[in-house]
Amino acid sequence: MDEDYLASCFANTNQVASIKVICNKQTGFPEGYGFVEFYSHAAAEKALQTFSFTTMPNADQPFRLNWASFSMGDKRSNNGSNLSIFVGDLAADVTDTLLHETFAKKHPSVKAAKVVIDANTGRSRGYGFVRFGDDNERSQAMTEMNGVFCLSRPMRIGVATPRISSGYLQYYFSQGGYSNSASPQGSQPDVDSTNTTIFIGGLDPNVGDEDLRQPFAQYG
Repeated sequence: MDEDYLASCFANTNQVASIKVICNKQTGFPEGYGFVEFYSHAAAEKALQTFSFTTMPNADQPFRLNWASFSMGDKRSNNGSNLSIFVGDLAADVTDTLLHETFAKKHPSVKAAKVVIDANTGRSRGYGFVRFGDDNERSQAMTEMNGVFCLSRPMRIGVATPRISSGYLQYYFSQGGYSNSASPQGSQPDVDSTNTTIFIGGLDPNVGDEDLRQPFAQYG
């Protein structure tokens, strides 16, 4: 499934601006995901509603679509900072819309919210991102929304620092001990030598604190 394949999938929309399939830098083979940029937000939203979970052409698997945190043309602001925050400890049933509404109630400059979905299971990974249009509101949200409940669980707020690589956005997080890349096999960012926290991904939504504590207890 290359860029030509994706182009054929969305050709009938007549709204595709660009397509990018992400490939592994070492092997050159596709990583199994990519980005489709549309000419308008409305066109992208219609594509999400139309194609999500329908069967992909000439395949036995469904489309797994979600909003990209940033379009392929987005850049960092002039001062090198980013107007997004990391939101962790999300309940399994929190959606993009609910996350957006939770922040927009107090911070109207919120532009987008994205819950990260596991590509293999289609389930939430328990964290996401919220992007703001105003840096002051972003800073306020870092403090005011930390510990606020979203459905059944209090949220953990951290800094999301972007790195642009190969035309797509990678994230690493300077707070909360979380680390994630747009590529599941992407290289790890440099880590502060004083950091004592590691990120554990791919957990079943039913895994609790004690379930996670037991296998790691032997390491101290």
